[in-house]
Amino acid sequence: MSSKVPYFHVDAFTARALGGNQAAVMMLEAWPDDATLQAIGAENMFAETAFLVPDHTGAADFELRWFTPAVEVAMCGHATLASGHVVLAQDPMRGRVTFATRKAGILEVARDGDRYVLSVPVVATAPGRFDAAVPLLGAPVPDEVRQCAGYNLFVYPSAADVLALAPDFKALLQFGDVQFIATAPGAGHPSGADVVSRVFVPGGGIDEDAATGSAHAALTPLWAHKLGRDTFAAHQASARGADFACRLAGNRVLLGGGCVTVVEGLFRLP
Repeated sequence: MSSKVPYFHVDAFTARALGGNQAAVMMLEAWPDDATLQAIGAENMFAETAFLVPDHTGAADFELRWFTPAVEVAMCGHATLASGHVVLAQDPMRGRVTFATRKAGILEVARDGDRYVLSVPVVATAPGRFDAAVPLLGAPVPDEVRQCAGYNLFVYPSAADVLALAPDFKALLQFGDVQFIATAPGAGHPSGADVVSRVFVPGGGIDEDAATGSAHAALTPLWAHKLGRDTFAAHQASARGADFACRLAGNRVLLGGGCVTVVEGLFRLP
């Protein structure tokens, strides 16, 4: 027999509806099989669907997993911020919520006035090369390439270089489920941000992501070093646009942003 579970459609890392990145947040009592979770991710067709189950181990408040339309991911920032928004909106007196994840450890979302702050582990990158991918991004050779497992950062001289990118998404598929993160100083960009970026994940079923918290876990330590300060404003220059307040705090990255619930209802599980 099918059952109905709470369902929320949330726009994250934005102060307005129809901005930032869309996430579906679904609150379950227990885990269905992985094939069902993946099918729901494909049904929703958002960059990520977040699934929450109460954590009875005491490690955190909830267990949390994320699925794109094509794959389960190791860490997703915007859908975690959206999940925190959903939980905290149901209890105005509650200040924070924690999530136990399978590959990213314990994540936390806390209130910060009319927005939220997401705490995630630093993603540390090192100088590298990706000569096969550089021309496929459709821009001049970047000033710098940095890498770690699953993340490829391309640093360009100006925001205009990042905005002009026209990636060959079909060709980038050959490299699998990895992020291609293009970034530059924000000088001259209308957002007024210190840093701009765009993020492409065609191997994960997302040609261009609208707002990517996990990418900013890698961008924050890089730009904190380049800017010479631990806090800065970042703008993800996707079609929808997204804004991040970034702070490097030891081995954690704190990402501030707003959330807006667009749809709330019930989802019928198979």
